[in-house]
Amino acid sequence: MKSSKLIMGCLTALGLSTGIAVAQDDAAHDAIAERLKPVGELCLQGEDCGTAMAAAGGDSSASSGGAIDGAGIYNNVCMACHETGAAGAPVRGDEAAWSERTGKGFETLVSHAINGFNAMPAKGGNPNLSDDEVQAAVAHLVEPVMDVPAQESGGDTAEASAEGEASETSASAEAATAGIDGAAIYNSACMACHDTGAAGAPVKGNAEAWAPRLEKGTETLYSHAINGFNAMPAKGGNASLSDDEVKAAVDHMVGAVQ
Repeated sequence: MKSSKLIMGCLTALGLSTGIAVAQDDAAHDAIAERLKPVGELCLQGEDCGTAMAAAGGDSSASSGGAIDGAGIYNNVCMACHETGAAGAPVRGDEAAWSERTGKGFETLVSHAINGFNAMPAKGGNPNLSDDEVQAAVAHLVEPVMDVPAQESGGDTAEASAEGEASETSASAEAATAGIDGAAIYNSACMACHDTGAAGAPVKGNAEAWAPRLEKGTETLYSHAINGFNAMPAKGGNASLSDDEVKAAVDHMVGAVQ
């Protein structure tokens, strides 16, 4: 009887020690897995990048309606590439990698982040983010390498950036065509069609015919005139004209309906 009790006691102790060892092994494995877990996920154009993580992370702004948590958004959506340099992304805090980019200005960086640029998908692959949330994440990203302008919530950053770029393009085009006689070029290369409407060309001064074309923007009109469009040959059929001379002729035509 004593022997049986002794054997049973030993078996019980052995079972308890085995269970403790297994539990300890499981805990150790879990701890190791947690330490080895990647800080983020690599995302490329066309993939669903960060949407689930951002959704799981909850609202990026304070529940009381406070400022947007740019750091939180960055950690959920952006850091996978901007902490590792994946897909050519400039690493946060690397001044050498950011020098050329910051030279383009904060608004351009925000526009690239919102609309996508090179391998970076629009809004980091998370279309649920608002423009202001993306702007806040960009501010956090570039804060170590540039002076970030004061942020204003509620504005459409992408629209403001696009308007600024359009204004710069227009000013640049005007400077390039200054001093060129657009009327003379029009008379020598364009008027045969644009004074008569031949081949479906919109007649100079006909506001109704030009309205849908003007909506496409001056840069599109320049491109069509330089490269050809529908029945209109490139540079009105005069390959010796420079791009700026063609632009001057376009300005002359457009000026008649603006």
